[in-house]
Amino acid sequence: MTDTIQTQANETKGILAWIERSGNKLPDPVFIFLWCIGAVMLISVIAVFFGVSALHPTQVDAAGNALVVNAESLLSAANIQRLLVEMPATFTGFHPLGYVLVVMLGAGVAERSGLFAVAMSGAMSKAPQSMLTPAVALIGMLGNLAADAAYVVLIPLAGVVFAAAGRHPIAGIAAAFAGVSGGFSANLIPGQLEPLLFGITEAAAETLDPTWNANMVGNWYFISAMTVVFLPVIWYVTDKIIEPRLAPIGAGEAESSTAGIIKAPNTKLEENEIQGLRKAGLACLGIILLWIVFCIAPGTPLIEDSATGVARYNPLLQSLVAGFFILFLSAGWAYGSAAGTIKNHRDVVRMMSEAMADLAYYLVLAFTAAHFVAMFNWSNLGLIFAINGAAFLEGSNLPDSILLAFIILFGATINLFVGSASAKWALLAPVLVPMLMLIGISPEMTTAAYRVGDGSTNIITPLMPYFPLILVFCQRWQKEFGLGSLAATMLPYSMLLLASGIMMTIIWVILGIPLGPNAPVEFVLQ
Repeated sequence: MTDTIQTQANETKGILAWIERSGNKLPDPVFIFLWCIGAVMLISVIAVFFGVSALHPTQVDAAGNALVVNAESLLSAANIQRLLVEMPATFTGFHPLGYVLVVMLGAGVAERSGLFAVAMSGAMSKAPQSMLTPAVALIGMLGNLAADAAYVVLIPLAGVVFAAAGRHPIAGIAAAFAGVSGGFSANLIPGQLEPLLFGITEAAAETLDPTWNANMVGNWYFISAMTVVFLPVIWYVTDKIIEPRLAPIGAGEAESSTAGIIKAPNTKLEENEIQGLRKAGLACLGIILLWIVFCIAPGTPLIEDSATGVARYNPLLQSLVAGFFILFLSAGWAYGSAAGTIKNHRDVVRMMSEAMADLAYYLVLAFTAAHFVAMFNWSNLGLIFAINGAAFLEGSNLPDSILLAFIILFGATINLFVGSASAKWALLAPVLVPMLMLIGISPEMTTAAYRVGDGSTNIITPLMPYFPLILVFCQRWQKEFGLGSLAATMLPYSMLLLASGIMMTIIWVILGIPLGPNAPVEFVLQ
């Protein structure tokens, strides 16, 4: 009784409850994006009227001068033409759309065959609940090696895992989302983000020191430490702040087909289910071995022989979306055939079709979100904001640790408007990297500080391409879970991850700990 009263109090009081109530009073997210498009159109016209502009840090005009970036009116004839002519391409070119559709084709078979539910139920039957949250958070951060596939695969699976353990599935989704996206740069080993960011860092550093070469493991120690620091933060927020305030799921409220067949904790598996899991395991092993062959055989398609370092593995990392599709399809089909949930190939096609049907709302939402993101970029408003903000930091005379803290905050703020990590760094690095090199801070340290700010606010901005998808994942379990609910759920993660990341960076600079092999905090210009 006491727990019920406390839960109700948590739901009605506090800043998070206010954010949730206010956010849920907003219109459907589809119309929010439409209104945002209208607002950007109006602001772009005003910005053009007042001549808002900025000097591009890397590009020059025909005369060799810095290229002037002017605000563009979205109501100009050229941009209206662009909107109407490119509307299909804008939608189909939306970055996460292809990933989501491809992976969910396979995941739909694995889900509807019962594989996910049975596997997670079996795995959780003897697992201590006390370690469930840190396990999900750690897997989420390590899942960054799978790039965007982690959003599509790990996050919905975390909801299933929590449900199988008798816990709130949205708490699992939140913990996984915080790990995958909030801890976007945190990992125990370098991944495909390293060559992407350090390639930009190298180009920026060469403007001041042409001899400087990028070290692709120059942030290895730092991102490993981020994993250690962020893990208890996500664990604490999930178990002590988020899950206690989540409203119980009402009977029949969960829409997920997986939710309906999740077994109660400590329930024994049937013989056909055990047989199905064995066949699914063999199928998974076969696909994994195939991918290994693709990486070691002569003329392998998944290793770039002409590249060096981590970049050699880019084809492998980029193939993981297709790999997950084939893995889930094969495992789900193998399980269903043995367990009796799949009778013939028509059942497989039906399950794939149903998976696409579940994404109908996401497709509508993605259509408006894609156009908002695209039109915001066409206006140049995000670019101008980023350039002017970086110039402001350049003109400050702050101590190294404090300056890096402000850079983290600046990156976190920009992240609310410009979603792509590489795009933001391409804009900021030409100013920030040389500026900090001149005051004795290495390019590796500047890159590390940027990564802290970039990840922390991913989970609270609707401009993050996967934000609408996470909302859909939550609504599969709780129909009334709205935009305000998701924002209120993820805000504590964002604030504490940002605070802990800033403290870690300040301590790192004060102690002068190397950021990676041959990657000091300090820099001496030769």
